Amino acid sequence: MDDMSFDLGEPPAPPPAEAYRVLARKYRPQSFDALIGQDAMVQTLGNAVRRDRLAHAFLLTGVRGVGKTSTARLIAKALNCIGPDGQGGATIDPCGVCEPCRAIAEGRHIDVIEIDAASNNGVDSVREMTEAVRYAAVSARYKIYIIDEVHMMSKPAFNALLKTLEEPPAHVKFLMATTEVDKVPITVLSRCQRFDLRRIPAEKLAAHFAHVVKAEGFEAEPEALALIARAAEGSARDGLSILDQAIAHAGIEGGGVRADAVREMLGLSDRGAMRALFALLLAGESAEALAALRRQYDLGVDPQAVLRALMETTHGITLAKVGTATDMAQPVEEREALAEWASRLSFPVLHRLWQLLLKGHEEVGRAAMPIEACEMALLRVIHASQLPDPGELARQIREGGGADDAGQAKSAPAPASAPVAEAPALPTTLEAIRDTLAGTGRHALSEAWRNHARPVRIAPPELELSNARPLPSDFARELMDALKQATGARWRVTISDAPGAASLREVELADDEAFERSVRESPIVAATLAAFPGSELVGPKNRRSLA
Repeated sequence: MDDMSFDLGEPPAPPPAEAYRVLARKYRPQSFDALIGQDAMVQTLGNAVRRDRLAHAFLLTGVRGVGKTSTARLIAKALNCIGPDGQGGATIDPCGVCEPCRAIAEGRHIDVIEIDAASNNGVDSVREMTEAVRYAAVSARYKIYIIDEVHMMSKPAFNALLKTLEEPPAHVKFLMATTEVDKVPITVLSRCQRFDLRRIPAEKLAAHFAHVVKAEGFEAEPEALALIARAAEGSARDGLSILDQAIAHAGIEGGGVRADAVREMLGLSDRGAMRALFALLLAGESAEALAALRRQYDLGVDPQAVLRALMETTHGITLAKVGTATDMAQPVEEREALAEWASRLSFPVLHRLWQLLLKGHEEVGRAAMPIEACEMALLRVIHASQLPDPGELARQIREGGGADDAGQAKSAPAPASAPVAEAPALPTTLEAIRDTLAGTGRHALSEAWRNHARPVRIAPPELELSNARPLPSDFARELMDALKQATGARWRVTISDAPGAASLREVELADDEAFERSVRESPIVAATLAAFPGSELVGPKNRRSLA
C-alpha cells in the first residue's frame, strides 16, 4: 500500500482572548435589584408596571454616573421581557435570559433604539425618528427610543418632537436622560414623567466597591474604599473608574488596594496632617503652619485640596457642635479631635473660619501662583482669628464708639459731667491673663499664652517674657493689643533671653505627673499593683479631671 500524505493546512488558531472590560461596564446593573441608591424610583416603576399604568415618556435626570442610561435600559427590558418560557409579560423583574432581555443588554435589539442627542440634535434627526415611530415594533412588545443627553437638542428639534411626544402610538415609549434638566424646555418636561436620580451615599458606594473587589479576586482596605467613595461624589461610574485605577496602581506583587496608595494616587492630603495643620492655625503658629503646608505641597498635594480638607474639618467640627450623628467611617482619633474642638470653639469662630477658608479656596483656584496664594490665605486665617467677632465689636462700639486702625473698638471721651468709671483690676498671674484673653474672644491667643509664655517678670501693665524657646513672631504685639482691649490700660511686653518661669502647660504637666505618682505611691494602689502584675492604672490622670 502506497504511503499517502494529507495536507491538513495550518493548525487551528486558539480562540482570541476576551478583551478586558473596565469595571464601570462590567458591573453595570442588569436588574433593578442591582441599581443602588434609587429605591424610591424603583418602587414607583414597579407599582406602575404591576398596575399597567406606564407613562409613554420618561425623563431621567441626575448627576453623572448615577444610573440614568442603565435605568432606561432596565425599563426597556422590563417592558419587553417575555420570560424564560416565552409567555411572560411586562415585569419589574426581567428574567435576563430571554432573547429580548439578552439583546437589549448587548445593545443589539432592533426595536430599542439608543440616540445620542449630542450628535443627533437637529431637526432632520428628529424628523427621521418621528417618521419611523409610525411603524410597529418588529419583534418586541414596545418600540423604545432612548435619547441620551437630551438637553443637547436644539430648540427647533425640541419643537419638532413635541407633537409626537405628546401623542405617540401605543407601541412606542420614549426614555430620555439628561444631566442638565434646566436646559430642557418646560413644554417637554410637562409631557414626561420625571424621575430625579439621587447621588449615591458614600456608605453604599463603599459597600458596592467591596463587593466588586471581592468578585475581582483582590483585597482592599476599608479606608481605601471609603476614600474612593468620597472622591466619587455620589457617582458609581466615577467610583468604579477610580477603583479600576487603584487596582492597577496596587501592582502585581500583591498587598491589595491600600489607603495611602489611594491617597497618593488621588493627590489627597493626609487626614492626620490636616488635623495637625488645623491645630497650628488655631494656635497662631504662622511659621509652623506654613512649613506644614509646604510639606504637603512637596508630597504632591494640590493647594486647593489642602484648603478643601481644612474646610471639611471646619464643617465636621460645626456638625459635632450641633450634635449631629458622627460618621462611623471616620477614624476614632479624628472623631475625638472634632469633638474636642467642638467643645472649645464657638459658632462665630467656626463661621469665620469657614468664610476665610472658602474665600482662600476661590482665590487659589484662579491664582497664577497657587501655593503662594494658599500661604497668604492661611496667614489671613491666623491673623483674622485674633480680631473680635462682629457681636463683640458692636458691643464695644455701643459702649465706647469708634474703632482704631487695628479694627478694635476704642472708647470715646466721657462728658465732663459724667462720673469716671473705675478701671478694672489688671491680671497679675499667668492664669488670670489667660482667662482675660479667653474672656474677650481671643481663644487662639489664650491657647498660645498657655503653651508658650514663660514669664520673667509680671508687673502689670508690664510683662517680660523669656525667649529661650522662640515665641511666634507677632505674639508680643498681639498680646499688647489684646490686653489693652480687655483692660483699657496700655501694656508693654518685652522679650528677653532670661530663662523665665515655667509656662502654664509645663506647670499642668508637672502637676499631672505628681498627681499620678502620688496615686501610685498610696498604700492601697501600690498593694493592688503588686498583687496583680501587669495591671495598669486607668481613670483620671490629674486633679482637674476630679473637679
